[in-house]
Amino acid sequence: MIPRAIFLLIGVLAGGILACGCKGPHRLPGPDFPQKRPAPSSLGSVPAEPRAEAFARYAAGISHELSGQPEQALEEYLRAAKADPSQSKLVIETAHRLLQANRTQPALELLQKAAGHPQAPGDVHAMLARAYIQSGETNAAIIANQTAIRKNPQALGAYMNLADIYFHLGHSKEMLKILDQGAKQPMLEPAFPLGFAELYFKYAQAHPGELAVVKPKAAQLLMRAADLNPDSPTLLQKIADLLVQAGERKRAAEIYGQLLEKYADLPLFRDLLRERLANLYLQESDKHRAAELLEAMVRDNPTKHPHVFYVLGTLAFEQKKFERAAEHFNRALLINPEMEQAYYDLAGSQINLNKTAEALKILNKAREKFSQSFIGEFYSGLAHHRRQNYAEAVRHFTAAEIIAGAGDRKLDHLFYFQVGASHERNKDYEQAEKFFQKALELRPDDAETLNYLGYMWADRGVNLEKARQLIEQAVKLDPKNAAYLDSLGWVLYKLNQPAAALDYLLMAIEFLGEPDATIYDHLGDVYFALSLEEKAREAWRKSLQIEPNDEVKKKLGISL
Repeated sequence: MIPRAIFLLIGVLAGGILACGCKGPHRLPGPDFPQKRPAPSSLGSVPAEPRAEAFARYAAGISHELSGQPEQALEEYLRAAKADPSQSKLVIETAHRLLQANRTQPALELLQKAAGHPQAPGDVHAMLARAYIQSGETNAAIIANQTAIRKNPQALGAYMNLADIYFHLGHSKEMLKILDQGAKQPMLEPAFPLGFAELYFKYAQAHPGELAVVKPKAAQLLMRAADLNPDSPTLLQKIADLLVQAGERKRAAEIYGQLLEKYADLPLFRDLLRERLANLYLQESDKHRAAELLEAMVRDNPTKHPHVFYVLGTLAFEQKKFERAAEHFNRALLINPEMEQAYYDLAGSQINLNKTAEALKILNKAREKFSQSFIGEFYSGLAHHRRQNYAEAVRHFTAAEIIAGAGDRKLDHLFYFQVGASHERNKDYEQAEKFFQKALELRPDDAETLNYLGYMWADRGVNLEKARQLIEQAVKLDPKNAAYLDSLGWVLYKLNQPAAALDYLLMAIEFLGEPDATIYDHLGDVYFALSLEEKAREAWRKSLQIEPNDEVKKKLGISL
């Protein structure tokens, strides 16, 4: 016998919550039993005896659920639904629970029985399609979904189920057609436009050539989902994530910002939103706002987020704030010593700060911890070049070139330029010329390489006409560069054209950012060649004031 208290509970539910089609947090919707006199069912009249059985089974199910016996409760709900299959909500919810429990066969039997009535609503057929999918009966699932849509053109779940089936079958045209059809239907729940947008992106992944066609459709659906103001923060975040994918970054940023303001007291969610928003700002090249968000993340959690410290280091490096960059890379490595790239970027920051000994130390540490790498050898070469250990620099650059060749890595003109510069400083001019020529093959209009090779020839007094042509190209590319103007003046001097050289050297001094000893030395030589000895001595004296040089002292007759 069912306890009286349970009967009273059922009476309240049947007359109130269940009558309006709602359900409690843990129970299925109950049968719409009459309170006074029988009302016609949507599937026709149901005899009193089956209805009474459904009533009793449903009551027993509630009793089991309240007693913490979910399996027994499900059995009673199943019997209730079978007794009166006109209760479509109860049928659908029971079948849903059965499918979740992997009890596919009883779910199929229940849904087939309910769907057998001519007036069965589309939702029953849509759930039947899900059961067919779970049992591996694809063709039957397609027919059931088509029936659901025919009975209810707004059965959005059936559209999504059918599109997903077509996707897995590889029927792309059918999938796109059903998505376009479903996307036109009214949508009152944000989950539906979101679901359709996800399927459009799924289609685009399989057909990347059609992304330009699909993306606006997905974006429109996501806007609709956002306009429905979903209460769920995770749903809103998902909409924003997909809006980014759809190219609607501004709308996505608004949603992230709103969520960040509303859920600022939830640390994990707050950090996720900050990171998403920072990524958006980085995509929009708003590095300042991105850095503000990332700085807030590491300020709140200074012992977490090594990747955030790394990104901050990269941003600082790009802004040539090398001290700050080194600090961030150091923090990243303290939290996660396995971040290999951070070792090299830290070394790069230290090289730019002329802290070459520290750079070499961190590179050696990386070499001990990880396998030998191109970037590790390249940065070692740069550090040794800065320390004027040119032979050692060449050794590391050679190792980097070998590693690149073994890994099929393409080397750029900057690499060959740097190797050429180290060979030149090591007085191996033949090798220097070889690498500068390689750099120019890759980038014929690189002004720095044109100038360096031209100046190297001019300073040695070889290939002067060719040197002049290279340097003139560099000056044409950058007409206000003091170093290039000095080189052109110097090659003209070497070609015994001191008057022409003078103009370029004076222009070089005009465009100098800081005084340069070499340019004043050259100017002194040109003045001397023009028999302007006093001006020559004045220029040489300025050169010595900037930087001591024994050769310049000899020109002035100063005893060494």
